[in-house]
Amino acid sequence: MYGWAGKLLEVDLSAERIKEVELDEKLARTVIGGRGLGVKLLYERVGPEVGPFDPDNLLVFATGPLTGTLAPTSGRHCVITKSPLTGTIFDSNSGGYWGAELKFAGVDAIVVKGRAERPVYLWIHDGEAELRDASDLWGMGVHATTDAILKQVGDSRARVACIGPAGERLVKIAAIINDKYRAAGRGGVGAVMGSKRLKAIAVRGTKPPKIADEGSFSTYVKECQKLLKEDPVTGTALPTYGTAILVNIINEHGIYPTRNFQTGVFPTADKTSGETIAETILVRKKGCFACPIACGRVTKVGELEGEGPEYETLWAFGAQCGVDDLGAIAEANNLCNDLGLDTISMGNTIGCAMELSEKGKLDGPRFGDARAIVDLTRATAMREGLGDKLAEGSARLARGYGLPELSMSVKGLELPAYDPRGVQGQGLAYATSNRGGCHLRAYMIGPEILGVPKLMERFSTSGKAEMVIISQNLCAAVDSLVFCRFSMFALDAVQYSKLLTAATGIEFTDEDLMIVGERIWNLERLFNLREGFSAKDDTLPKRLMEEPMPEGPSKGRRSLVASMLPSYYAFRGWTPEGVPTREKLRELGLLES
Repeated sequence: MYGWAGKLLEVDLSAERIKEVELDEKLARTVIGGRGLGVKLLYERVGPEVGPFDPDNLLVFATGPLTGTLAPTSGRHCVITKSPLTGTIFDSNSGGYWGAELKFAGVDAIVVKGRAERPVYLWIHDGEAELRDASDLWGMGVHATTDAILKQVGDSRARVACIGPAGERLVKIAAIINDKYRAAGRGGVGAVMGSKRLKAIAVRGTKPPKIADEGSFSTYVKECQKLLKEDPVTGTALPTYGTAILVNIINEHGIYPTRNFQTGVFPTADKTSGETIAETILVRKKGCFACPIACGRVTKVGELEGEGPEYETLWAFGAQCGVDDLGAIAEANNLCNDLGLDTISMGNTIGCAMELSEKGKLDGPRFGDARAIVDLTRATAMREGLGDKLAEGSARLARGYGLPELSMSVKGLELPAYDPRGVQGQGLAYATSNRGGCHLRAYMIGPEILGVPKLMERFSTSGKAEMVIISQNLCAAVDSLVFCRFSMFALDAVQYSKLLTAATGIEFTDEDLMIVGERIWNLERLFNLREGFSAKDDTLPKRLMEEPMPEGPSKGRRSLVASMLPSYYAFRGWTPEGVPTREKLRELGLLES
């Protein structure tokens, strides 16, 4: 095969067995790789009788046919499983260099099942794989684990993806961290890895993927690099200020969620902006494999140097908690990287706890307490004191104190840094997301705020259902290549399909790519329906639908998500109850007769 390595590794931890399996070419054509491949495997092998922490739950690490090539932003990988936080099918995407290294080792995906008797790590070197004892690593943070494994394998060029204490303790917002700072962050994928007693996967490879048409591929790579350089977002804004460029932009639109989404304006937001980071704590910028954007920030606060914080982290530990102390936010971010936690869910859940405290339901932290965001992050990873409750996520926390409406989440996944009351399309994207409250299933901030690919009236519901669906389908395809979402500011389905065709030698049009994305989206929906989810779960927290924004440029606005759902279901080819019709499934090749 070209593009794909042509091999999967099936790892049964219970039996301590590793088996090589040939990647089926028809399957690769149908779902491409990455997210699509993982979703297909989970749908076929993990039924509703399997719990997220059961040995039979799969944990899939998947690359795509463009991973490890020179295609810009192609260094990513996906982790796919059933989420312990949401109960939904879940994929979490990460950058860095680990995914490319796995591809260089001649592996498209690792499919992990079972539970080891003792802690282990997986070592893969140019296609050869073995399980090694990790008992001495259990309890270590991400940085110490990474350094220890690199020493053990005797190759400093190897790449390590691992869990920290949070994953070991089955914290439902635990992440898997690769390259010390890049995270498959959301949905508790790190807890699933911990439940299997799999501490880490180390990879080293020396064989780049084969390209079918190297001449055409090189031409398309240069074309994409040019488009990325010329685009104002990927060519200027992100390279200059990183993702934190959004702090002031989103705050100025009155949709920067503050104090657990009670308002959309944070008066001191600029203290934690990308501009302020550049002036105060920035050491240098950093990029992932084959990335010309280099949005990563290496920062230093006092004697502590690390990567980040990114936009979502700045918000989660900042405005969401009423904190504008950049040093404390950076410290909490570095703790999440080393202990293995999702910064979005961590900060969001602390914000929920702060409001519960202010309402007298909890004797805990209050908004503005900078020390609390650091102390509670550590306590959550270790499941100590209040941290043991925060470790379950905001939905379970708020429900436990009798105020479930204070959890700013969808399907149990904490919302990110955009208040949907001022961006109607983004609200619909949150509500219909198959993995729960997420801005990456469809980034409607592009058209509604940034004017990419075209500016849409953010307070209007007109045309939003169609645009959300287009974005969801394309995002699913891009996650299967696997590419960075930032590339979508400058590239579209035409460029992606050209790269895919030249790399694999298989003809993919832009329409083919969109159909693959739609197929993946419907397969995820079918999985969730089988798990008991329904149209009633396609909604937002009551606050966002019933309480008008109290101030700022979005004052008086509410989310009108309920009014958009009928159109969304109709355009999807689903029933009014949100169930894919037999006709739609047959059209997508998901129903044989």
